[in-house]
Amino acid sequence: MPARSTPSPAELARAAKLLAELLAAYPDAHCELNYSSPHELLVATILSAQTTDVNVNKATPSLFARFPTPADYARSSPEEIEPYVRSLGFFRNKARAVFESMREVHHRFNDQVPRTMDELLTLRGVARKTANVVLGNAFNINVGVVVDTHVERLSKRLALAPKKANVAQIERRLMVLFPQDHWCMLSHLLIWHGRRACKARGSSCDAHPICQTFGDHCDRRTTERRAAKAALTISAKPAPLRKSGKKTTTRRAKNAGGS
Repeated sequence: MPARSTPSPAELARAAKLLAELLAAYPDAHCELNYSSPHELLVATILSAQTTDVNVNKATPSLFARFPTPADYARSSPEEIEPYVRSLGFFRNKARAVFESMREVHHRFNDQVPRTMDELLTLRGVARKTANVVLGNAFNINVGVVVDTHVERLSKRLALAPKKANVAQIERRLMVLFPQDHWCMLSHLLIWHGRRACKARGSSCDAHPICQTFGDHCDRRTTERRAAKAALTISAKPAPLRKSGKKTTTRRAKNAGGS
């Protein structure tokens, strides 16, 4: 990844305070994909693209029972995997990605999920986010920060990254703001806060202490404040005077008489 800019002491202090408050609010935060081995986590994370963890967890029990090892996937085919992931979006592409990645794990890595970013990125269906999920949760290796839609949204709302930052820029920024041994947990904390409080829609940004403390630059909070201020302004304005029917009638009568 490109070089990362050094944050100011004030930014580091603010990040440390946010991390402490997130840990206090969500002490049980963890990966919400169900798995019992590194290769199951890898498969589940590949399947989680553009769908929810809940949907993946509904599909994987029968999949994992049918294909208990990477070798079992390698001996099958994408077509044999498809029925088990049909409930998920883009199931044909995902079935092929699972098949090819597990085939590589079986043949190239002796049924062991690789423990380096570079090796994981050679597998089909694996980008940095997937690799970070596997390394952090299966092996407790902090190479980067998982940036999913929740982490991306909250990083901008909580002023951890610029509004126009892309996923790679957000990851680099989080990596310099927070200590490396907390990178995996940081993603869980932000995801849990995003799913439970600071949602994309239907949330009140003044309802949670973390949003109250760190959400001054949140677009949604600013919009809510502007809407509330506009409502107060409208309610404070005096009602416009309405012309009485009598005066209108008289004017019309005068006009009629002068024609």
